[in-house]
Amino acid sequence: MIKDWRKNAGKDILPQEKSNVSSRKLQCYVEGVITMFKEEREQSQFEWSMLGDLNQGRPNLGPMTHVAVYRLMQFTLRDILIRDFGVEKADRAFFDAGKLAGQHYYKNVLPEQKDLRDFFVDIQRTMKELNIGIFRVEVADFEKGSFVVTVEEDLDCSGIPLCSEQICTYDEGFIAGLLQAYSGKDYLVKEIDCWGSGARICRFTVVPK
Repeated sequence: MIKDWRKNAGKDILPQEKSNVSSRKLQCYVEGVITMFKEEREQSQFEWSMLGDLNQGRPNLGPMTHVAVYRLMQFTLRDILIRDFGVEKADRAFFDAGKLAGQHYYKNVLPEQKDLRDFFVDIQRTMKELNIGIFRVEVADFEKGSFVVTVEEDLDCSGIPLCSEQICTYDEGFIAGLLQAYSGKDYLVKEIDCWGSGARICRFTVVPK
């Protein structure tokens, strides 16, 4: 069972972080209103509560949509970022966004786990339940903290035309964010196989920095 996505709404700002929040933003919290995307910022202000109450907002259509619609949003956004800022900065933005998503996914979707094996099991279970992909740990060196993980039927790329590229930069960040939130350590995550490069599975190496 996936955690209630509204369970931690309004709790994303930790007490020690509140000193860095603008007085206007803090006032909005007190009033039960959050700011979204019309304020300049030098650090992330994303909060889980921004995802909204999907039961209230989509009582007829529900929380799911077509994968093609998700990719339409992501691929056009990435195309414009590359056009305006170049490939390197666009990739950095997608990696950082994926990492932030992974950190919040860990806090709001995954149950707390002390055992790393159970942590991976929960990733596999919740990613399948949410139709993100079929996650597996292919190779594990628990002593060194390095892994090879795979994602089948990946939300970002499975079925795309052959392009000789590994395109799942967002997934790299997502996996890095999950592990950073779990362990408190930074990991280098690199996609080495992708549907776009001719594989039928996304494969990532994961090593501590």
